[in-house]
Amino acid sequence: MDNRLARPISIGKIQYTNAWPVFHHFDPAALPYKIEVHSDMPATLNRKLRAGEIDMAAISSYAYGLSSDSYYLLPNLSVSSFGRVQSILLFLKSPLEKVIHGRIALTTTSATSVNLLKIIIEKFYGGKPSYEDAEPALEKMLENADAALLIGDHAIKASWLNHGYKVLDLGEVWNLWTGHWMTYALWAVHKETAHRYPEAIWSIYEGLLEGKERSSRQLEPIVSMALRQIGGTADYWSIYFKNLCHDFGPKQKAGLQLYFQYARELGLMAEEVNLSELPCSRVADNLPNHR
Repeated sequence: MDNRLARPISIGKIQYTNAWPVFHHFDPAALPYKIEVHSDMPATLNRKLRAGEIDMAAISSYAYGLSSDSYYLLPNLSVSSFGRVQSILLFLKSPLEKVIHGRIALTTTSATSVNLLKIIIEKFYGGKPSYEDAEPALEKMLENADAALLIGDHAIKASWLNHGYKVLDLGEVWNLWTGHWMTYALWAVHKETAHRYPEAIWSIYEGLLEGKERSSRQLEPIVSMALRQIGGTADYWSIYFKNLCHDFGPKQKAGLQLYFQYARELGLMAEEVNLSELPCSRVADNLPNHR
């Protein structure tokens, strides 16, 4: 293997706990290449990957859909759920019948969740609210809005508060209306980088897969880290991580394609999405799918 690169390979790492099972056991220092890891919010990673500031990243599914011709998917990696996700939550200050025609404050930290909410409100419930972007602080968001969308650890911590608001889990609502999985994030790499440094990209990919597989067998360190950094209980985090799926098989793909279809129907994206995978079968064809 040739480990001489013209420059380091830069990887985007989602800060939220929902991606920890893929990244926690991933050790860039163990790879025979120079790797730089950039940890940030999904929206920032979406922008950096699209601008070419990083080479590969876990990004919002919606952001992948907007630029799918520029990327390869890393096979069998995602953040998905079949039903409740517990970290993409709509907090309702007003009754739902008012919310769907009222004002909704949207987190600025993601793209998939914002457009999932628009699909649910407009396509499923027939609503037409006004939307406003806001920093992820629940009470501030609800000062002038009927509902607020939070995702990731912001949503989790807000769900623990005794605020009295009704809460809709968007993963659960999606599943109830469609019967499908919902995929929130995918791992993608710039095609140009994959063609220029194929061995390095596959080495990184295999490291991510190994980290995911190890997490499925050793969840306790991730639960412990969540307790230390965020709080909550061990039971909460065990259930949370077990409800998430980090594979990306046919059932997850079908759900994501339906999401893209609805997004196009609502004018949220214009083009068909190409789910083209990293062009090598030495690992992907034999990967287990645990869910």
